[in-house]
Amino acid sequence: MRYLRFLTILFPFLISNPLSAQQAASNQKMQWFADAKLGIFIHWGIYSVNGISESWSFFNNYINHDAYMKQLNGFTAAKYKPAEWVNLIKESGAKYAVITTKHHDGVALWDSKAPLATTTLKNSAAKKDLITPFVTELKKSGLKTGLYFSLPDWSYPDYDVFTRDRKRYDYKKDQARFKKFQNYFQGQLNELSAQYNPDLVWFDGDWEHSGEEWQAKNILENLRKVNKNVIINSRLNGHGDYDTPEQGVPVVKPNSPEWELCYTMNDSWGYQPYDNHYKSSNMIIRTLVDCISMGGNLLLDIGPKADGTIAPEQVQILKDLGRWTKKHSEAIYGTLAGISPKHFNGKTTLSKDRKTLFLYLDYKTDEGIVLKGIKPRVKNMQLVGGSQVKFANINASDYIFNIPSTDFDQDVTVVKVNLEDPIDLIETENEAISLKDLLTENKKLDLTSYKLKQLANSLDKGSNIFNDTNLVADGMDFNANIKPLDQTVNNWVIKNAEALSKTTGGIPAGHYQGNTVLSADKQTLYLFVEGKPTGPIAIKGLKNNISRIRVVGEGTMLQHEIYNKLYWSKIPGIVYIPVPEDKLDPELTVIAVLLDSPIELYREKVGAIESNL
Repeated sequence: MRYLRFLTILFPFLISNPLSAQQAASNQKMQWFADAKLGIFIHWGIYSVNGISESWSFFNNYINHDAYMKQLNGFTAAKYKPAEWVNLIKESGAKYAVITTKHHDGVALWDSKAPLATTTLKNSAAKKDLITPFVTELKKSGLKTGLYFSLPDWSYPDYDVFTRDRKRYDYKKDQARFKKFQNYFQGQLNELSAQYNPDLVWFDGDWEHSGEEWQAKNILENLRKVNKNVIINSRLNGHGDYDTPEQGVPVVKPNSPEWELCYTMNDSWGYQPYDNHYKSSNMIIRTLVDCISMGGNLLLDIGPKADGTIAPEQVQILKDLGRWTKKHSEAIYGTLAGISPKHFNGKTTLSKDRKTLFLYLDYKTDEGIVLKGIKPRVKNMQLVGGSQVKFANINASDYIFNIPSTDFDQDVTVVKVNLEDPIDLIETENEAISLKDLLTENKKLDLTSYKLKQLANSLDKGSNIFNDTNLVADGMDFNANIKPLDQTVNNWVIKNAEALSKTTGGIPAGHYQGNTVLSADKQTLYLFVEGKPTGPIAIKGLKNNISRIRVVGEGTMLQHEIYNKLYWSKIPGIVYIPVPEDKLDPELTVIAVLLDSPIELYREKVGAIESNL
């Protein structure tokens, strides 16, 4: 609250740079998808009987094909209640669902009439068509229908690929046999299209053949005969409508106007009873925010059991997600990608008319929250799902506001900023805060936290004001010869000296939410943590192994956990670091992450998983 009295701090070198206009969607048929933001993926199949990897378990010879297919005898769907599934999906806040009609194992969950088709109706203990009642309930609910379809069918006798080590034949030498397969899977696709008229078809497995071999153009032509507005994901050899990164949350916004992150709650797509590596609801909610801040969707996966029930851990995550989406719906659906993180320490989105800016805070603080470089006048601010927010101008384009501690959301708080005109940004090229301004006491106002945030921002940009001082890593004997001295700031500098002495600029935006610096040897990454995080802090795209993590100035060692790291993939997982509340600095916390070598970052495109060992 102390900052609302502070109205006259100057940010020099303001350079006007209008935000480029953003389209709501790349074309009209994509509009519902662009607006949806959240979908639920359902991986259900016979693999849930033994709780093993869907299809890949026999492809990789973890279990032979005959043993894998015996799971048909245990796939009962005895407690399958599609209406309850749909109600839960709707409660989560999702606007569409995508269900596996057939995975790479070739088991069709609908009553396929294709010759030699293996179906749950004919061949499983369930003796049921499982897709029809689910799609019926989806359409009744108003949710959009998505159907997953595997292009490869490793069980079909006329498909060339069988397992990782075995092929049935060389399709280039036996075109007639491959033609049988083409007719088979094209027929199944036509069945799905005619029976269910899906809004979206989610292909998978295109890496095994070219677009010509899959007859991609024919696929699209047939689907569009039934529904000219059907949406196709990117996994049809470049013939799709949107990108589908898998598991790895992008560090930077994908190039496609529309995109969707498909993401598991634990480490498995289908039900695996011993995979307890669940992300918390807080982590899932923050992942959704991460996606929508870059203009994308989250397709969150559930894996039902063989009897048709859903694991309680997954149900709880969907309900927790629903609590947050219901409260913050206006800041989710129909929003556009937000603004650069240099303007606000957190994620952001925009309304379609670009007159409303949504700010997402996954931390709590009473030290003042700053919004910088906003050219249009701010008319008002309010909490989404709550009361008005008091704010003050620092200058014509910069604002500071506070949120009462009781008004913060337990996961992510959202502030709605209403602008007089469509957003136009002023890119601030701040001079580094001077040593004098940092350490001189202001006897009228307590500006400690604000000055330290300025310092962290300067350090992140590579301007280290301590280079010409006697500050060393242990902070001892530091003397800036400044009077009157701000003792609180001085004590903070001494405590956190190792992150200030001889450190260099931080890592690029997108890898960590907040400011960072690096040690001179680039082997220690320092993270500045504002306020009290609502969950573990996260680092994306870190290639290095972590040797240890410490709270700077405390010596306290911290644990970390990595999610979504596939051991055979070069794409890093996400590093989550819980920071104990009693170790948070009242002004600004610094965390030291010691790496096994000079820092390496992954900023490349995250694509589909094409090899699952």
